[in-house]
Amino acid sequence: MSEEPIPAVEAEFSWDTLVERYWDRRPVLFRSVTPAPFEASEVFRAAVAGSRGAHEDGRMPPNVQFTVEHVQRDAPDGSLPTDEDGSFDAYDARLAARLDGRRHALVVNGFHAFDPALWSRERAFFDPLWRAVGLPLTGAITTLFHGTYEHSPVGVHKDRFATFMFGLRGRKRMRFWPRRPWDEAVSTKTDYARHTAASVYADVGPGELLYWPADYYHVGESAGAAPATSVNVGVPRDEHHAGYELEDLLADLDPARLAGHGGLDTLPATPDTALTARGPGREGLLAPALPKALTTAVHALYEFAEPVAMGRRVTVVSLRRWTAGGFEPVPPAAPPRALMDTDRLRGDRHTRIRWAPDGPAGTVCAANGHETHTSLGHHELRRLTDALSGRDPVPVGDLLTTAAPGPRREDLRTLLEVLESFRAVHREP
Repeated sequence: MSEEPIPAVEAEFSWDTLVERYWDRRPVLFRSVTPAPFEASEVFRAAVAGSRGAHEDGRMPPNVQFTVEHVQRDAPDGSLPTDEDGSFDAYDARLAARLDGRRHALVVNGFHAFDPALWSRERAFFDPLWRAVGLPLTGAITTLFHGTYEHSPVGVHKDRFATFMFGLRGRKRMRFWPRRPWDEAVSTKTDYARHTAASVYADVGPGELLYWPADYYHVGESAGAAPATSVNVGVPRDEHHAGYELEDLLADLDPARLAGHGGLDTLPATPDTALTARGPGREGLLAPALPKALTTAVHALYEFAEPVAMGRRVTVVSLRRWTAGGFEPVPPAAPPRALMDTDRLRGDRHTRIRWAPDGPAGTVCAANGHETHTSLGHHELRRLTDALSGRDPVPVGDLLTTAAPGPRREDLRTLLEVLESFRAVHREP
């Protein structure tokens, strides 16, 4: 059997078409997507932000991969995009001179977390899919692929994600196999030339969208000599296990940590002591007591699982997930700014503000994957969100009347300032 193009091609993208004919079934190429879920300027800005850690300490961030002729670089050495480049065109010109025409690949993982505008546009685009098939149990992933590489660095592989590939610049070829095309006991293969005859492929250009289910083996290739740029969004479908939820429960993940900065400060604290134990003794047995590091870790987990504290943590993680719109980690909140009574606010039409009781003295309120504590109660928050749901901006002074006079109105002003920093409400000029 000779290789051939994928048989499913649609002229216009629609979620109804994708869900009814192709979701979890087979690949399909859509020739046109309106509105576009990604813009080149936002994508480049996010690529710079996601790579910024390399410029600060000289190391390749853990979320970034850069290869030259299939060899992965351990240090950036001027190979990553910068603010000074300003665009992919300028970045490509600089790399072409620096690498003397050698093929290269830039991969940036966790991509949506590095630009609020990109994240918001992406979340709004995928909202109809979540309404049709349900919100992912763990967040969808967003990955930038850019360069002139012969094929993607990992080679032919299968993962647990249904994937949407959006073409931005240049042309790329995705090659597919409905089942593993080799017999060897390996999960990926970079030398796959003898298997291409059994594949089907799709060439993806700017403005086009390619979808494939999680059970297809696949590899990305260059379809020409010019640099190509695409953004891949992966929706988890297979091989889910409870460990993913446990990670979310134990530790927060933000873009700084994703890029290798900061620590997992929500993990239970343990002392830096040896894990080794004395022994074994004459009878060949270890001492009955666990090493101090393990006993301390067990005690820390026991305290972490205290019912009241754990109940609040579950509530917080749940509210973050529901309000993140399927894409975590979310971009960091902006610094809060003071609001005057005459300032006018409008609710963000893509943002859902959610809340839950937070002990006997208040409420935990969440929006866009962030949360805060407020003394305000359910009825006050309901009146506030109703007031913000109209088409016209509302003066802060009018919004304050949704709470009782006195300290609660100042608490409401503080909440509005925080919600603005979450990008759940916007200040009108």
